[in-house]
Amino acid sequence: MNFHDHFSAVAAQYAQARPEYPRALFDWIASEVSPRALAWEAGCGSGQASRDLATIFDRVHATDPSAAQIAQAQAPANVVFAVEPGESCSLPDASVDAVCVAQALHWFDQPRFFAECDRVLKPGGTLIAWGYQDMVAPAGVDAALDPFRKDIAAYWPPERRLIDEAYAGFAWPFEHIDTPQLELTAEWTLPRMLGYFSSYSATKRFIDANGRDPVAAHAANIAAAWGAPATVRTLRWPLFVHARRKAAA
Repeated sequence: MNFHDHFSAVAAQYAQARPEYPRALFDWIASEVSPRALAWEAGCGSGQASRDLATIFDRVHATDPSAAQIAQAQAPANVVFAVEPGESCSLPDASVDAVCVAQALHWFDQPRFFAECDRVLKPGGTLIAWGYQDMVAPAGVDAALDPFRKDIAAYWPPERRLIDEAYAGFAWPFEHIDTPQLELTAEWTLPRMLGYFSSYSATKRFIDANGRDPVAAHAANIAAAWGAPATVRTLRWPLFVHARRKAAA
């Protein structure tokens, strides 16, 4: 099937630039899912969450419709990567203990994806989807980012608003499970943060439309607020988690 491919062109940058999910998220998943023989990770991208899921599941079937993203994916041997859409995977009926989606559900046709979850999940299996919102920098730095954010605002895909809304209003299947309050944090230098901005799909679309790099255009002003480029600062991303459990047989 066709899909909106916003990341193949920046697949290498994306693989290197994303912040890491907190270990507490995977510890919580392990506490909610039993047994943990097989997980399907839909929309795995370059395998960022796959590596952590591999520590709590015996096997992980990680899929993404972008062959360029899968080509960048790296994970332990108990992860199998496949180029497959979220709405249709190759797993058998009632074969997985959990379906996990990291920062990707907003790209899917949700009704079709939820129907696929119903097909592949075992009775009593768990659907867990999470995402993170805009990065929050220290106060002085955060204000210096506003002109860059304003430049690229019109170049975000429309699905981004679903992240801003933390997937509110989705027609979730199955029974609700309470989820923890978590956030991503990272200790980054200035070049590391600017590399993250360069991996944005909106940055690539801005460059394609305007012929100039918005990260480079604002780097000097951001650097003035940051201080020495090698200075390490704490960055935060609000994280939201949704979980549902399929009825037991």
